Amino acid sequence: MRKTMDSDNCRVYACVNQKGGVGKSVTSTNLSIGLARHVQKILIADLDSQASQTVSLGWTQPDELSTTIATQLGKLVENKPIDPHEGILHHAEGVDLMPSSIELSGLEMRMVNAMSREIVLRNYLAEIKPDYDAIILDCPPTLGMMTINALAAADRVIVPVQPEYLSVIGMAQLFDTVALVKKQINPGLQIEGVLITLANMRMNLAKNTLAIIREAYGESVRIFRHPIPYSTKVKEASAAGKSIFAYEPNGNAAYAYGKLVKEVERNGRQIGADVRAAKEVELSR
Repeated sequence: MRKTMDSDNCRVYACVNQKGGVGKSVTSTNLSIGLARHVQKILIADLDSQASQTVSLGWTQPDELSTTIATQLGKLVENKPIDPHEGILHHAEGVDLMPSSIELSGLEMRMVNAMSREIVLRNYLAEIKPDYDAIILDCPPTLGMMTINALAAADRVIVPVQPEYLSVIGMAQLFDTVALVKKQINPGLQIEGVLITLANMRMNLAKNTLAIIREAYGESVRIFRHPIPYSTKVKEASAAGKSIFAYEPNGNAAYAYGKLVKEVERNGRQIGADVRAAKEVELSR
């Protein structure tokens, strides 16, 4: 496995929205595989006990896997040694996956009383970050302990939002949570951007909702330029264990996700430049 120079070269993205059904897992899949297609080494970590990400990448019986993210984090909670690479699966389209299972729901309850409970995931990722250019955290549809762990471990937050009223309502609570984690646990945390998903931009509802999001947040948060269109092909791709790039490479959804990948890559280069500049300033003192 190729090694990067150090863990600071690895960007960690948390794909977060406490509302379900907004395309978090689909976005995590296609962003990760899109980055991998550009010769980057990518890991997806499935942090949802429903294991939708794991299933959508082809492991349809996640509860039968011998090692999952619950196994690794559980050992850390109990202060047991781990092999950080144990359980990592490799997908045919060039990404690695740390899978999930139903065991994760029980672990979250145990973590409530654990020491340093907010940074268990960060401690695990520190062991494997040198092996990757980026890690994508597919978060559960809650603002519970696992999502807090993801925010504590991440450099950037991507917020998939369906262009409808109920999705927009929850954004304020999510941004408040991000701000709280940034203040108390992870001062480097930033919002990478809001991604409009499952969008039919021919409908007035979608247009009006996008306008509301831009008016409310556009000056403080990046709104990714290309909404992800609603497409049954995206669902079919997940059912087939593939990315949209492999399933329908010339479709509108593949085009939009390709544009997302380019934006994230461009922003990632800026993150890297900022990190290097900060290191140079620190060394010069």
